[in-house]
Amino acid sequence: MTSLPTTKPTKIGFLPNLIFASRWLQLPLYLGLIAAQMVYVYNFWVELVHLLKAAFGSPTALQQLITSVGYKTDFQVTSLNETLIMLVVLALIDVVMISNLLIMVIVGGYETFVSRMNLEGHADQPEWLSGVNASVLKVKLATAIIGISSIHLLRTFINAANYEVKVLMWQTIIHVVFLFSALAIAYTDKLMSHGNAGSTGIGE
Repeated sequence: MTSLPTTKPTKIGFLPNLIFASRWLQLPLYLGLIAAQMVYVYNFWVELVHLLKAAFGSPTALQQLITSVGYKTDFQVTSLNETLIMLVVLALIDVVMISNLLIMVIVGGYETFVSRMNLEGHADQPEWLSGVNASVLKVKLATAIIGISSIHLLRTFINAANYEVKVLMWQTIIHVVFLFSALAIAYTDKLMSHGNAGSTGIGE
């Protein structure tokens, strides 16, 4: 029985090995994003506690909510109303969506640019992480940014009386630019994937 020849691993020179190892310089950046996410989690719970206290009649918590969401009205607000509750809830959703964006950048970026996590078969492996690469991560991030921009725009429209027309117009324009940018990124990624598939098929 003839044994198959074994392929020796390619020896990497000092300089290429040093350049490749430089990817670990990104590790402190991802650790910093984890710290930033902890700040978002703290801010979420602070706002939630204020909302609960205001619901039970705390005037101090109510004033803190009004200040944090920038809610202004011609009459004095003495209790929670539907508009204020909606603005606070949208602010909480905004924090959650930004936190999701941070998770995508931290986990997807580390997996793509630093080192494999070997999560295959793990019960809690995110579905979006399977087959992730730089192009897929870019499209997902663009989609997440559009969602965050939508929440900001909705908050502005609900509280439109406290904004100038110029602010409303520019926020709408920026949101539309985000939409077209995401479509352009997705379309470019689709063209590149078809191009790679075509070039692979030629050699077969």
